Amino acid sequence: MPIDFPKKPGIVAYLTTGDPDLNTTRDIALAAIDNGADVIELGVPFSDPLADGPVIQRASERAVARGVRITDVLVVAKQIREARPNAGLVLFSYLNPVVRIGIEPLCREAADSGIDGILLTDMIVEEADEYLEALRANQLAPIFLAAPTSPDRRLKAIAEASLATGKTGFVYAISRVGITGAQTQVADDAEDLVTRLRQFTKLPIAVGFGISNSIHVAAVGKFAEAAVIGSAIVSLIEKTPPAEAATVVGRFIYKLRDGAGPSQQSGIRMAVR
Repeated sequence: MPIDFPKKPGIVAYLTTGDPDLNTTRDIALAAIDNGADVIELGVPFSDPLADGPVIQRASERAVARGVRITDVLVVAKQIREARPNAGLVLFSYLNPVVRIGIEPLCREAADSGIDGILLTDMIVEEADEYLEALRANQLAPIFLAAPTSPDRRLKAIAEASLATGKTGFVYAISRVGITGAQTQVADDAEDLVTRLRQFTKLPIAVGFGISNSIHVAAVGKFAEAAVIGSAIVSLIEKTPPAEAATVVGRFIYKLRDGAGPSQQSGIRMAVR
């Protein structure tokens, strides 16, 4: 089924898979889903994550040092899919780890693992024909990054490519120029970018880069379907003992909507495998 955000604003939660370890990543993902996250982005650790700020860079370095590979990420994805069949699951990676496996084999394995869509940070829409064909063959949604600096013709191309495989996800709108990392407020560029994108697509638009608290999420919800939270979650995980990480992240996700998530009747939920 397509990725959807039934309750606005939706929450997309990014995790660096394998930080602090694979089992804890799985438990954190389940707790995030149970406390209001609509989509989990499972980040593939990479040795040179140029688009990411220091928090996610450190997490990626730790996971790489533990030997986490893209195949391990897909194992975690399958575990999450089996436990939470209705959650959205996105494989988030740089292109290099995918090229090492091969785009078509990766798409086939991702689909078998229950992944809904793939986001490759450095896959540009102008060179995505082979990539889109592999996604189409495996009924996976393509998710592209749209930047405030992108001209309208490129936003249109991104919108069209996002519909090219028969399975729909969302367009990821970068709120500002630069790298990932928590900010004090949502950049003004974000709303302008979403308005421009609306000319070309009816797909959900998720705003990321710098979203870190309930005030940001509420602000994004006024003009977009979802907010992407990455560095704030990864930072919490970095500061928390692994045994407590699922509880802490679950509580954080719950509070992003001021308790208005799916667990509102019973308070914070722990992941149950």
